[in-house]
Amino acid sequence: MDTKTPAQSSRQAREAGPLAGLKIIDLSTVVAGPFAAGLLADYGADVIKVEMPGTGDALRALAPHKDGIPLWWKVTNRNKKGVTLDLHQDEARKLLGALVRERDVLVENFRPGTLDSWGITREWLHAINPRLTILRVTGFGQDGPYANKPGFARVFESMSGFTQICGEENGSPLHLGYPISDAVGGLFGAIGVLAALYRLKEHPEEAGQEIDCSVTESMLRVLEFLPIEYDQLGRVRTRSGNRSQYAAPGNVYRTADGRWASIAASTQSIFLRLCTALGLEDLASDPKFLTNKSRVEHRDELDSLVADAIGKMTLAELGETLERHEVGFSPIYDIADVFEDPHFKARQTLIEVDDHELGAVTMQAVVPRFSGTPGNVHAAGPSLGQHNLEVWKECGLSESEIDLLRERRVI
Repeated sequence: MDTKTPAQSSRQAREAGPLAGLKIIDLSTVVAGPFAAGLLADYGADVIKVEMPGTGDALRALAPHKDGIPLWWKVTNRNKKGVTLDLHQDEARKLLGALVRERDVLVENFRPGTLDSWGITREWLHAINPRLTILRVTGFGQDGPYANKPGFARVFESMSGFTQICGEENGSPLHLGYPISDAVGGLFGAIGVLAALYRLKEHPEEAGQEIDCSVTESMLRVLEFLPIEYDQLGRVRTRSGNRSQYAAPGNVYRTADGRWASIAASTQSIFLRLCTALGLEDLASDPKFLTNKSRVEHRDELDSLVADAIGKMTLAELGETLERHEVGFSPIYDIADVFEDPHFKARQTLIEVDDHELGAVTMQAVVPRFSGTPGNVHAAGPSLGQHNLEVWKECGLSESEIDLLRERRVI
């Protein structure tokens, strides 16, 4: 008999997240696939992360580490249960099948055909669970001449055209300090899963479908206007440093105390307020700067005037002046600044999470926030095989059977 009060039941439902009840198997490795599954786990999905016995996910080997414990791993795979299973072995297929039978989604990011070569085909998966949604995250997609090419984030960013527009105007193309394409691909993967699940909800008679998520295509999609600009105007956009290519002034400016601030006057009203704030009222009536189009054409001269004015102020003085004139700007933060920012503190943008290896660790809160069924972070990423006993017992195995599978390195 359920002894919970209605208020308790309602509170627990709210705390579980909007995807409470959704069950996912995450076979993927490193970042893009696990990032997709991790987002769904943030929203309450029950995610089982499968790794190779002994070695685990390659993300465990990537810096940074503390006392040999991988820190990146702890965030990307938070809220997941961790089990080990050697999918190369025939005996492992039976165990995977037991998981598939009870799950709604499978996430994988092997090269196309890899799972098929191990006998884990779409037909085999759907014979066990016809409603299973399969997310396949790869660099170039499931078909085409590049389908089986190896790749990593920098390749996908380069081939999408993204890297070409990053860097100084007369310098070399610039890779960012984080594999942004993995995160972008993961976002599109998670959106794809939700779209496929909605389709199943509306059409329960249909079978689950495969989702072909190319990380390169995901990056190209977020570049928005580059393809249509080339198609219609024949323009090939390239690097412009920190300057905005479609509005002026827009740059990163150095203040008198050696700090940096990012400012963009992307509308006419903001430009006028910026001129007033910096004591450059004459610019507002100068024919070279009357419209955004003319400002972009003369942005070198305009940028120099703005930079000179900003260079006479400290960062604090600049911030106070621009805030008073309602001009948006941001100091260039490092992560220590993020930790100290009062807005982030007020919104609890960074939260403490319990970890059984490191104790309390700090990481990002769930994004976005739901008013009725908020997501939560209840655990950092698991240690290798942390939940083997729990998960495999739920699949009907005894402790002695689990021990034997461990000895044979099936798990």
